[in-house]
Amino acid sequence: MRDGGCHCGAVRYQASGEPMTNTLCHCSDCRGHAGAPMVGWAMFKSEQITVTKGEPRVYKSSEHGRRHFCGACGTGMLYTNAAMLPGIIDVQSATFDDPGGLPAQIHIQTAERLCWMEDAHLLPGVERYPAP
Repeated sequence: MRDGGCHCGAVRYQASGEPMTNTLCHCSDCRGHAGAPMVGWAMFKSEQITVTKGEPRVYKSSEHGRRHFCGACGTGMLYTNAAMLPGIIDVQSATFDDPGGLPAQIHIQTAERLCWMEDAHLLPGVERYPAP
């Protein structure tokens, strides 16, 4: 079992078993909803996901796409698309209590990737927020 939830704790979920895949999505729809250059998604069969606390709000982000998020803090957690991915729930992998335990396996929607993200791994890094 993998537990997860929103930033404020109002909505919690549980995933049973292993995901079908774990991806990093670069599509403009994911970027726009998350406000991030890419979003990690772990794909599960619908019956593997149970909301254990609270009730996510649902946003119709496209004709068939539905984004489930916390109404209190706004954290995006789940995505469904009955037309494109019937019987599937994508979970934003960073919302798991232990997101490091589920490494990404593939980049998807790279046709929409921001040009500077292709080499983002080459940027210098600092362990904490840099001094001004």
